[in-house]
Amino acid sequence: MNYLAHIFLSDNDPHRQVGNFIGDAVKGNAYRNYPHGIAQGILLHRAIDFFTDNHPAVKQEVRILRERFGRYAPILLDIYFDYLLASRFEEFSPMPLKRFARRFYFNLLRSRRYLPLRIKRFMWHFIATDRLGRYATTTGIEESLRIMIQYKHIDLSPEEAIRYLTQHEQELWSLFLSFFLELQDFCQKRIRSGIQTNFPDTVYGND
Repeated sequence: MNYLAHIFLSDNDPHRQVGNFIGDAVKGNAYRNYPHGIAQGILLHRAIDFFTDNHPAVKQEVRILRERFGRYAPILLDIYFDYLLASRFEEFSPMPLKRFARRFYFNLLRSRRYLPLRIKRFMWHFIATDRLGRYATTTGIEESLRIMIQYKHIDLSPEEAIRYLTQHEQELWSLFLSFFLELQDFCQKRIRSGIQTNFPDTVYGND
């Protein structure tokens, strides 16, 4: 999952949202260096990734995308999922996306002292360009892809990626809706029961 989905799945807890947002930048046991709420968000981020990577429908779609986009297929599907969430945000949340994004940006600024250097480097650009809001349009998704290509040197055609999205949006939406409802339920159970550091029991179908 990409940024918007990780933040959204944090159950509106501002500390957990920040932790979920920075999850990729915190490795190993370094989560223990953070306040409890942020640490819980980091662990939830890892659980979400584990669940997603092991979901049969997601794995099948990644295989399909890999035929056209090679090793960038998982990254691309994450971005497609954020677009599908953002463009239909009102189906999942009573709060409009614009307000949701503004609240998160404020929480991110307020938590700046806890952010890894990697996050601090792009935080201002992320906020100034309203990346969360921009995920709701194909133009915004294309901009995000171009940013990734520029800074991460990814060999991917944004035009081809957007073309695939527009041609297969209904199929992707059906997949996403079914999968995301399961993922929401999974996250709620994790949050209620306490987020654990070991994830072998979180393989799809065994939780």
